[in-house]
Amino acid sequence: MPTNYISPISMDALSSLCSELDKNNSIRPTDFEKYHVKRGLRNEDGTGVMAGLTRICSVEGYYILDGERIPKDGKLSYRGYNINDIVSGCIKDSRFGYEEVVWLLLFGNLPTEAQLLGLREVLAECRALPDEFVEDVIMKNASKDIMNKMARCVMTLYSFDENPDDTSIPNVLRQSLQLIAQMPTIMNSAYQVKRRSFNNETMFLHPIRKEQSTAEYILNQLRVDQKFTDEEAKLLDICLMIHADHGGGNNSTFSTRVLTSSGTDTYSAITAGFGSLKGPRHGGANLRVANQMKEIMESVPDSTDPSQVKDYLVKIMKKEAGDGSGLIYGMGHAVYTKSDPRAVILKASARKLACEKGFEKEFKTLENIEKLTPEVFAEIRGVDKVMCANVDLYSGLVYKVLGIPEDLYTPLFAIARIAGWCAHRLEELTSGGKIVRPAYKSVSKPREFVNLFDR
Repeated sequence: MPTNYISPISMDALSSLCSELDKNNSIRPTDFEKYHVKRGLRNEDGTGVMAGLTRICSVEGYYILDGERIPKDGKLSYRGYNINDIVSGCIKDSRFGYEEVVWLLLFGNLPTEAQLLGLREVLAECRALPDEFVEDVIMKNASKDIMNKMARCVMTLYSFDENPDDTSIPNVLRQSLQLIAQMPTIMNSAYQVKRRSFNNETMFLHPIRKEQSTAEYILNQLRVDQKFTDEEAKLLDICLMIHADHGGGNNSTFSTRVLTSSGTDTYSAITAGFGSLKGPRHGGANLRVANQMKEIMESVPDSTDPSQVKDYLVKIMKKEAGDGSGLIYGMGHAVYTKSDPRAVILKASARKLACEKGFEKEFKTLENIEKLTPEVFAEIRGVDKVMCANVDLYSGLVYKVLGIPEDLYTPLFAIARIAGWCAHRLEELTSGGKIVRPAYKSVSKPREFVNLFDR
C-alpha cells in the first residue's frame, strides 16, 4: 500500500488560518441580488444564462410562454437526432451504437456502414497505451480514486505526444480519437492497481481484443473470466450512448470549452472535464444515489411498500436521515421537468435484466423514490414543483446489475462523456474565437495601505 503523505501543517495552525480566511471571504446573499449577479450562471427562473451556440447537442425540458417556464417532456438530441430514435434503431437492429454516436458527435452526421467500420478499426488500434505506461504511470503511485487517476493519466499522455500543443483541427482530432479509445484501458488498469494496492486483491490485466465494441471491451477487461452475455454488453452500450453528451452548458463540457477557449492543449482541456465530472453535483451524483438507496433498504423494513418509503423520504428532506443535506439524490434536474429521456430509456432497458438477476426489490425501491419524491417535496417545502427522475437514479442500479463495482460508476460516465467533450472542444476551436471571460463585480471597499510594523 502506498505511504500516505503527512502534511507539515498542524491542525491548530490550519484552524487559525481558516479563521483568518473566514473573516474576509463571505459575500452576503443580498449583494448578489443588489448587483443583479446571476449565481451559477442561472437566471432568476432557474434557466441557464445563454453563453454560446452549438450544433452538437440539444437538451429540452420546458418552454417559455409569456415569460413563464412551462414544463414539458424532456428531449435530448444529438446533432438533431432524437436520442430515443438512436437507441431504438440500435436495439431494433441488435447492434452496438456507442461508436455510431461518437462519429455523429464528432463529424455531425450519422455514419455510413463503411465510415462506422473505419472508426471502429481506428478506435481498436488506439486502445493500447504507450509502452511502459501502465507500469511507470498507473502502477506507481496508486490512487484510491479512479477519476483522479484517470485525470492524471490524461495529463501524463501529454508527455508521450510528439506534437501535444498543436491546436490545429487534424491534430486535435487525432488526439481526441486516441483519448476516446484509451479511456477504458486507463480506467481498468487504474482500478486493478487500486484493488492490489488498497484492497490486497489480485490484479488482472487482459489482452486487448480489437474486434470488440467499446461496451464489450469494458466488460471483457473487468471480468476475471472475460465472460459476459450479449444482453449485458448491449445494456452497457445504451448507458454509453445516453451519457455521451448533454449540451454545451453542463458543467464538465462547459469547463472543457472554457479551457479550450484559452488556446491550451487537448490534454489540459479534457482533464478539466474529469475534474468537474467527479463532483457530487455532477457525475458523482450516481454514487450518492447508490448510497442513498442502500440506506433506505437497510432502514425501511419493506422498501417495496410506498408508505414506508415515503415516511423515510420525509426524514431525508427534514435532514433527520440521509447525509444531512435534505436532498433526495437522483431526483430533479436543471433543465428536465416532466421527464429525463435518459432515465426513461435506462429504466425501460434495465427492468428485465434487473428482475432476472435478482434486483427486483432494488428496482421497485427506485420506482417508489421516483413516484413519491414530488409528493414529499410538495408537502415539506410547500411548493408544487414538477420534478422527474434524472439519469443518476437508475444508472447506478444498471451498473450494479452488470456487476460493475461502485468505484467505476463515475469513471464509466467519463468514458462515455469524453466523446462529447472532444466534440465540443473541436467546435470551440472552429467557432469560438474568444476566450471565455465573464465579469465578477468586486464588493470590496477601498482601503489605505498600512506598513507592516503598523498593522
